[in-house]
Amino acid sequence: MRKPQRKLAPATAAVMLLTMTAVPVRAAVSSPPALLPLPASVTEEDGSFSLAGASLQADDAGARAAADRLGSLLKRSGRPLIPAAQHGSIRFLRDPSISGAEAYRLTVAAAGVTLSASTDAGLYYGAETLWQLILAGDGKALPAIRIADAPAYGWRGVMLDSARHFQPVNYIRELIDRMAMVKLNTLHWHLTDDQGWRLPVPAYPRLTSVGGWRHEAGAEGIDPDSGKPVRSGGFYTEAEIREIIAYAANRHIVIVPEVDMPGHFTASIAAYPWLASTPNPPAATANDWGILPNLINPNERGLAFCEAVLDQLMRLFPSKVIHIGGDEATKDQWNANPAIQAQMKTLGLKDAEELQGWFTGRLAGYLAAHGRRAIGWDEILAAPVPGDAMIMSWRGSDGAVTAAKAGHDTVLAPAPVFYLDNRQSASDNEPPGRGEIVSWRRLYEAETAPPALSGDERAHILGLQVNLWTEHVRTAEYADRMIWPRADVLAEIAWTSAPRDWQSFSPRLLGAMARERKLGFRSDVTPLEPTGRFTGTDGGAIKAVLEQPVGIGTLRYTLDGSAPVPASPAYSEPLDLAAGTVLTAQAFAGSEPLGSPRTWTVFTALSRTLSGGDMQLCTQNLPLRLEDDAPTGGVRRIHTVDVMHPCWNWHGAALDGVTRIAADVGHRPYNFSLGAAMVKVRIEQAGNDGEALKVRLDNCDGPVIASLPLAPASTIAGVSRIEGALSAPITGHHDLCITFAQKGVDPLWVLDRLTLKP
Repeated sequence: MRKPQRKLAPATAAVMLLTMTAVPVRAAVSSPPALLPLPASVTEEDGSFSLAGASLQADDAGARAAADRLGSLLKRSGRPLIPAAQHGSIRFLRDPSISGAEAYRLTVAAAGVTLSASTDAGLYYGAETLWQLILAGDGKALPAIRIADAPAYGWRGVMLDSARHFQPVNYIRELIDRMAMVKLNTLHWHLTDDQGWRLPVPAYPRLTSVGGWRHEAGAEGIDPDSGKPVRSGGFYTEAEIREIIAYAANRHIVIVPEVDMPGHFTASIAAYPWLASTPNPPAATANDWGILPNLINPNERGLAFCEAVLDQLMRLFPSKVIHIGGDEATKDQWNANPAIQAQMKTLGLKDAEELQGWFTGRLAGYLAAHGRRAIGWDEILAAPVPGDAMIMSWRGSDGAVTAAKAGHDTVLAPAPVFYLDNRQSASDNEPPGRGEIVSWRRLYEAETAPPALSGDERAHILGLQVNLWTEHVRTAEYADRMIWPRADVLAEIAWTSAPRDWQSFSPRLLGAMARERKLGFRSDVTPLEPTGRFTGTDGGAIKAVLEQPVGIGTLRYTLDGSAPVPASPAYSEPLDLAAGTVLTAQAFAGSEPLGSPRTWTVFTALSRTLSGGDMQLCTQNLPLRLEDDAPTGGVRRIHTVDVMHPCWNWHGAALDGVTRIAADVGHRPYNFSLGAAMVKVRIEQAGNDGEALKVRLDNCDGPVIASLPLAPASTIAGVSRIEGALSAPITGHHDLCITFAQKGVDPLWVLDRLTLKP
């Protein structure tokens, strides 16, 4: 039996507080079609429906919109329907007996196809499923099948941070279109932060003219030709926002806007200094990453500003839910401000946490008085909040548990697993982001029903959401690779109640990626592509160890430079290869190639070079994948580094015959706001020999065997090479510890790769 549908989020007509009747699963298909998300019930029937000459028929405007969506998708996918007289039809019908705001029924029989639902959203989602079914076949016929479907959760979301890095309107549209293909229905749009303000507010034009722009730290913010500062950023006009909202509504996606308050407020304070809680507010939008201390002053003038911003959100966005942030609001400025302390005393509040609770209550009450509902990050639970306020749980699932037990509706978006700024594999070809690995499988198997909650309490969990924070996601290409295919994974676990089985899900995930690729969309295929490690052997050969990070399919290889094919040898154990061999490897799922092939020309030097990303970080305090500081328009390499302790280990380096060490290094500004944690940053202090890259033997307390001066690279933006002699000949295999000795934390030096030279 299908579980009853969980409580749905009150955001749009398609996201209403309804309960879904249990749907029996009859004669389930033994090998279900490659659908994602998996429908609630799939029943195989005898016969098939011929697509030749099939026409689309619709009862009303909502049904016609769903039919048009199907026709458009098929045309874009190269499978257009060409209607002909006296042939079968695909009918879109309104059926009031079907319960559920997003439920639908799909029947494929020899006589025709019937798609029915009681709502426009149900018809639309049925069209998405039918599109997937048609693409899964040969394009000539559809096997007879019956599908009864409805979602497990009503809030199935993606959060896009447009404040840290600005995305153009066309990208937002593309994201919305793609979300709809897998039945995601909520775009949480993070519009303001310390680093940028993207929302126009007519009464406060400097929010966008000043707060919408920043000068990036370091060489990135300087024009290499003129030497003048270059500003980055942007904002969305009212017309653009309305167009995006309409585009989303046509795809049954609600946009929930967020203006983060009272913290993450530097951009607005730079625009209007009187908003500050400190007598010396910042004069420019922040170009640091992390938690900045700048909070809005919660006096009546500050609250009037917030209400004007909420008025603008309510004027532009029809969503019943408005996100007011509330996270990471460090209270140092409030605690140091006599006027704010006096305000707390007047209000009878014991501390700054209660002041934030009072502040949140004022904003939530203002929204409620206008028929809207506030949602905030789980920090707002530190003080009493209005009973109708919703909680978005990001610090694990504890916030959701606390909220649900207190009677608050909640959305699960727990870090790190639901945070898409984490990388997807250990491959050094992943985009910039956080260093923790959140693989596709890890997200798929994430806990979404906290065991600490009773059945009634779980009804307060409205849904699931993945979040993309864009501190280090500078481009739309990076954003696509971080979001997809993990948003496909989220779509699956938020829609279906079926037991999870990675082995049956992974082929359907590959199918979704193939459909999206057919439409020209990008995904991160790096986890599908092989990685290689190479070491010398005593006999002079080179040992090649291959791996595919995600573990889907079979690795196959060739040794003559040709591209692997499904009949190529399968990789099962390390290969001993002669110098000069051209090794090419690719993963296959049956006969289908996955990702792109990787090629290595095997020489002894390959075994003596290792990238910093393929080394092991000495610590995992704050590991990041960061671009170096190449100038605007230049090629920027990506480095893996713990910004709390820049230190790398090369395990088992072969040192026989090595006389020199060459290092490719880069540097970038240390623009990380770590607050009190700054005292924990570990940087080796430079000695009498000046700033240098240090290589130590066996461990990080071992003797220095090479010291490479940094001065030649210090004035070069991007990656440059430094080199130095080994202090003495060393034999055998040893661990190497690589650090930078410098006078202070700025700049942050990073290791691109190290080469041992004979």
